[in-house]
Order: sequence, then structure tokens, then C-alpha cells
Amino acid sequence: MVDKNIRIKDIAKLAGVSVGTVDRVLHNRGRVSPEALKKVTEVMEQIDYKPNLIARTLGSNKNYRIAALLPDPKQDPYWAQSNMGIAQAQTEWAQYGIQVELFLFDLLDKDSFQKMAHEVYLAKPDGILIAPTFYHEAIPIFELFRETDIPYVLFNTNIPEANPLSFIGQNLYQSGRVGAELVYFGQHQPGTLAVLHIDEDIHDSFHLLEKERGFREYFKDRGKGDFSIIDFNLNPKDPSFSNQLDQLLNDSNLRGIFVSTSKGTAVTASFLEKHGKKNIRLVGYDILEENLKYLRNGIIDFLINQNPKRQASLGISHLVNHLMFKKGTPGTDLFPLEVITQQNAESYLSSGIH
Repeated sequence: MVDKNIRIKDIAKLAGVSVGTVDRVLHNRGRVSPEALKKVTEVMEQIDYKPNLIARTLGSNKNYRIAALLPDPKQDPYWAQSNMGIAQAQTEWAQYGIQVELFLFDLLDKDSFQKMAHEVYLAKPDGILIAPTFYHEAIPIFELFRETDIPYVLFNTNIPEANPLSFIGQNLYQSGRVGAELVYFGQHQPGTLAVLHIDEDIHDSFHLLEKERGFREYFKDRGKGDFSIIDFNLNPKDPSFSNQLDQLLNDSNLRGIFVSTSKGTAVTASFLEKHGKKNIRLVGYDILEENLKYLRNGIIDFLINQNPKRQASLGISHLVNHLMFKKGTPGTDLFPLEVITQQNAESYLSSGIH
């Protein structure tokens, strides 16, 4: 193997051609005679020369603008993690002329989502990272983005009709099945199992519906008809919120609770702790600070980690690879369904992979 730091003028000398000829061959621009092309390519094959793609791209002085459309991180620690991932990616790619601009919408306001999505459209970025939390409102937005030929990557929620450059996240249906298996694990008596959607519009949340579908079909496929599955769509700001949870916890047949969101997991855990209900299996999402507290004290039994920070960071990287390096991106980039328990939480946190 020849020295990897070989320069263009070294190739020109070996091939017996000018530096300009080698440059035209490498960048596929301008006219090059068949004889000169043959000489240059033969030398490159002999020395196993691979052009420095990053250096070549930097030489083009092209800057790329990426818009990131996601819920306001101040509203939910889950989205704060996503925002951290975007900031991390921005730092990593800044030296290559990548600029990331945040477009934040109200997590509970569909109009806010539509407004910010149209601002993204008017900004005409080179690429878009989007968390489409509102299913029905997102469909026309995708059509708008497709008209402009701007590549977009989805993360957290996969909407089949979106046809994105890539989706990054988890198989939500399988996630629900894993949640069901964790709730069912070690249950010796039949009873009631509850699926809780907290502070979300379940009818417009495709990702939560997929989790519940997976949860229910796990029991259906296993023929566990002796477990009664009920679901609640709860709003903590509703005056009846506490009464609804009280009614649920007063069910002597309640064996387990599956919560579809990370923020809802903490809310449910605090309620169980307040009522001294440590005997009810609780399965939820994500190793956020509040959830870790309840996991350590035994209120939460299992957490399914979605890794929102890495999802968002990888989304930016996929767009950069597509825009800058013209590299193909996976149509679907699914993360493993990581189950965190009281016993493995500390080792997972110390590993630095979250």
C-alpha cells in the first residue's frame, strides 16, 4: 500500500500528465483525452487512491441549512433530550458548513404545528428533520415538502404515507408487544391491565395507537382472554384526572399498567407512590431523570428506552450524508427495544450509549 497522504501532483507525476488533468478526472469536469484518462485511472488503481471526500466538499464552499421541526423542549423532558441530540449534531457538523435552525411548536397545539411547518416551507432549507406528532395535520405538510423536492427525515414517529428520505426510531407496534410481555411477565392471576395515554390526543397520535395495538394483539395472539384490557386517555389538567386514576387503582383486579409516553410514565408513577401502590406492575418509557427516580425506588418496574437524543442526532447526520456526501441513507433506521430495569440502569447510564 502506498502512502495514504499521496497528493494530486504525485498522481500527475506518476501518470505523466498535468495536475489539471488529474483534477478534471477526479471531479469529472472538463474534457480529458481517452489516453490521459487511462493513464490516470491506472495509476489510481495501482496505488489504491481514494479522494478525500470531506476535503473535496469543503473546497466547494457550499453551506447547507437544515430545519429541525419538533415540539418545544421546555414542555417535555423527552423532547429536551431530542433537542440535545440536535445541538450535539450541530456542533459536530458546524466545521463543514452545516447550519441547523430550530422550528419549535406547541406539543398540544395542532395549529402551532401547522404554523411552524409552513414557516419551515417558507424558509426553503436544504433538508428537514421532523417529528410529526400530529398525524392528520402532518399529511398535507409532507405533500407540501415533496413539491419543493426538499429531502426530509422523520424521527420518533413513522407515518407510512410520508415517504421520507429516512425514518429513525423504533418499531412502535413491536414496542407495544414488548410492553405487554413485561406487564404479563410473572403474573400468576388473571385480572385487569390498563393502557394509559396521558396528555396526548390519542386520535391524532399514530405512534401511540401503534403501541396500544401491539399491546392488545400480544394478549390476543397468546389466547390470554382472561386478562381484561382497558385504556384511558387522560389529561392531568382535567379536574376529573385524579378521580379517574383513583377509580382505576381501586380496582382490586388491577394487575398492571402500561403507559405509552415517558412524561406520562412519571405522572403515573408519582400517583402510585402517593397511594402506596407498589404491588401494581408499571411499564413505561425512557430513562429520564424523573423516571429513573421511580425506577430506583421500585415504583416503575421496566422502562423501554427510545433514546430520543440519539434519534435526533442521527437524523441530522443522515441529512448531512445525503446533502454533502451524496451517500445513500437507510429508508428505515430502527433502534433496538432496550429494556431498562432497576438492576441494569446504572451500568447502562455509565456506558454512555444513551
